[in-house]
Amino acid sequence: MTAPVENESRREHRQRVLKGASILNGISFSEVKCTVRNQHANGAELRVPVDARVPQEFLLYVPVDGTGYKCALRWRKADRVGVKFLGTEPKPHWHYG
Repeated sequence: MTAPVENESRREHRQRVLKGASILNGISFSEVKCTVRNQHANGAELRVPVDARVPQEFLLYVPVDGTGYKCALRWRKADRVGVKFLGTEPKPHWHYG
């Protein structure tokens, strides 16, 4: 009998990337600059300033992809956060980038 595997979702291939991005909060029209460090079809790991406020749900705009990813915060450890992708949408009209 095999022991159950923890974190089955970790079996997804995570592509290492280095992409500049912005965490956008449409409620307060705020922006937190961040870096996407690895990414897969369902989520990503981001590097953010340690003192940055990261909302529970937000839009992650990645200019090089030309895409806004609707995200839910899954975990945070110092300057690293894990997010789950909930879908995509165009860049907000109020964002200058």
